[in-house]
Amino acid sequence: MKMWIALTSMGFMFISVFSIYFSRYKLKGILKMIFTAMSFIFMVLAGILILLVVFTGPVPE
Repeated sequence: MKMWIALTSMGFMFISVFSIYFSRYKLKGILKMIFTAMSFIFMVLAGILILLVVFTGPVPE
């Protein structure tokens, strides 16, 4: 289960990087603000998920 949470977190980071790049270089106006806000939300979610994975420690198999 922790593997899927970590993979989801990496996916959120990828989405965040892609959306911030897209918003800075391709968009203008309100869409730029929406994509920027979305990217920061995804980055915060990714950070929370990674902290959850790291601080729960190893799991028995």
